[in-house]
Amino acid sequence: SKLMACIKSKDTKPEIVVRKWLHSQGFRFRLHRKDLPGHPDIVLPKYRTVIFVHGCFWHRHEGCKKATIPATRVELWEQKFRGNIRQDSIVQEKLKILGWNVLVIWECETKKLAFAGRVLEALKEKPAVSRYFRI
Repeated sequence: SKLMACIKSKDTKPEIVVRKWLHSQGFRFRLHRKDLPGHPDIVLPKYRTVIFVHGCFWHRHEGCKKATIPATRVELWEQKFRGNIRQDSIVQEKLKILGWNVLVIWECETKKLAFAGRVLEALKEKPAVSRYFRI
């Protein structure tokens, strides 16, 4: 349990890599908005886009070498992982219903900025007009 207590849910290294890259590209964002389902890691209100930076182990990145299953208490871990995946899909669906674009960046993609092209592609469209202000 000491090891588990050390695992952070906010301000992780992969999340900071994504935030620094976004800032260097001129994007401005908010962090962990509590009024949105799942408290997304990064929120770009101007683009109506949220970004989740998922750890490959905890969120089960398919085909990734980091998505291993521990050798002990396998049933417990599989149940935990299924719950994480189920919760991720529920949160993403709720956000889509609310009109948000959802991007998931995996921990392994942050090593060589492999996510950059996908993010630029998603954000290159004209920013969404806020539903709170009429122009």
